[in-house]
Amino acid sequence: MNSIDHISRKKIPFAISKSFRRYLKRYAREVPLPVAYDTLKHFNFSIPVIDSNGQDTFWETVFYNPSLTDEIHAALKRTYSILKSSGHTHAEEHLYIERIDYCLFANSKPFRIKIVNNFNEVYDYFYIKVADASRLFGLELEHLLSPNFLNFLVDGNTLVEEHISGVPGDMFIKQYLQRPEFNPKRIAKEFVKFNERCFIRLLGDMRSYNFVFDITQDFDDVQFKIRSIDFDQQSYEGSKNLYLPQFYKENLVFVQLVKKHLNSEVIRQYQQEERSQIIRRIKSERQRLRDLRVAAAEDPLSTEPKIHQLAAELSVHYNNNPVFLNCTTMPQLMYQHLKELLISNRQ
Repeated sequence: MNSIDHISRKKIPFAISKSFRRYLKRYAREVPLPVAYDTLKHFNFSIPVIDSNGQDTFWETVFYNPSLTDEIHAALKRTYSILKSSGHTHAEEHLYIERIDYCLFANSKPFRIKIVNNFNEVYDYFYIKVADASRLFGLELEHLLSPNFLNFLVDGNTLVEEHISGVPGDMFIKQYLQRPEFNPKRIAKEFVKFNERCFIRLLGDMRSYNFVFDITQDFDDVQFKIRSIDFDQQSYEGSKNLYLPQFYKENLVFVQLVKKHLNSEVIRQYQQEERSQIIRRIKSERQRLRDLRVAAAEDPLSTEPKIHQLAAELSVHYNNNPVFLNCTTMPQLMYQHLKELLISNRQ
């Protein structure tokens, strides 16, 4: 389980094709929004966001001309209302925008909006990003194939995403992993399933800071679920191993937990459980997945060398299956990859 360090640092963005945009409209992902990503870029100045330990978070709080601030805040409250409650105006009357943060470090250069309820001071976040087709493809696959539903909207070049709550994986390692009340076998089990899930849906770059732990107190133990929070590297890289979280050095501690607490037979059991769950989702979402395949089939969503490399490696993975070598786009590879999962499950 050697680590990998050569993942692409800057990913090429891809425009949304006409056929993919028709798919987004059909399934109510594309709707008119009152705010545009480009508008938020017109801030006057910014200050770094520092965490409770005095460390730079790589986010900056941005500030706008006073004449523009009220307009932007009203548009953001309206956008949040559309995202969360289908645009019912009474849902935004008691909300206010506390902060707008910007991250130049990430591929998607996101804006993070902190929105607060006036009545009880309960707050939430949502994100506004550039609508990259590759990321949208990843969001749709996460919604359809993972245990988690995702809420996001698109309008032209603007993408709005809801916040995915949880403890970031790198923070979990530092502050939570050694807690005596946490069963390490359950953590190891969830990492095995997460690893399998990422590979099946070809989601790359799942280093510890790109996923979160959802921690739930059950009646006799604490349960863990790992959720992806970054979809920039959906079906983008050429190396097959980059879609397996086990190969990243940032996740080594989880790999060690698996080695310590799970034997090979139990690991295979958990992998099969995850495959079975995904197969059920494929069957239940058959029509929508077919529509997604048709809509994005001709969109490359990566560079030609990466597509050729992944096609060759998946072909070898599936006993030198030549079908993968005929694929010319990442969505075609994704579809064939899922098809092989269904075929192997029937055997």
